[in-house]
Amino acid sequence: MKKSDILFLLFVTALFLPFFISDAIYEWYQSFNATHGMVMSFMKFAILATLGEMLGLRISTGVYHNKTFGIIPRMVVWGLLGMGINMAMIIFSKGTPIFLEYMGMEHASTLMNGDFCPAKFLVALAISITMNSIFAPVFMTLHKITDTHIGNCGGSIKALITPIPMTRIFTGLNWAVLWSFVFKKTIPLFWYPAHTITFLLPPDMRVLFAAILGVVLGVLLAIAAKKK
Repeated sequence: MKKSDILFLLFVTALFLPFFISDAIYEWYQSFNATHGMVMSFMKFAILATLGEMLGLRISTGVYHNKTFGIIPRMVVWGLLGMGINMAMIIFSKGTPIFLEYMGMEHASTLMNGDFCPAKFLVALAISITMNSIFAPVFMTLHKITDTHIGNCGGSIKALITPIPMTRIFTGLNWAVLWSFVFKKTIPLFWYPAHTITFLLPPDMRVLFAAILGVVLGVLLAIAAKKK
């Protein structure tokens, strides 16, 4: 194991260990999360999703960080994207059951507040499929655009204030990989079942679980990068 791997593991351990050994810290987290959901969404995704991308970079290149990676701008972008994900989860978790009721499935909204049962699983699956079919492709494309922009700015903080050349980056994306791997494979094979589990969790745990899945996203993007 390389020294960088040891340091990465020590950092992750130091980041999460206090929540397991201190009841006061965990209680503060629960209280702050309940009253400042969007702020916590920013923080969770800024930290966890960036760590996921660092892990993905390690898989694809052998290092956790390079000159164009840009940890700070990535954290800011991931934080903003995390707030968008939280918004999407609220919209689809509330709207999809209402649509199911409109289509004839009785008590779909009530089922999501009750105990686990096959019908609740089907509603959670429907929420996941709806969100990942409508929101995920747009989110993934936007993430790829911001990722490219940060790299083009050399990983500098100036990426956060430099206008994104949307047309140039959008037309230059590797759509073959985005379609054949990211959209066509990861969405139905991973994100559909993963977010079904997400929506079966209590509402206050969903964003955290989704942020943890951001670590998995980093690994998937590393695999996609190797396919170029």
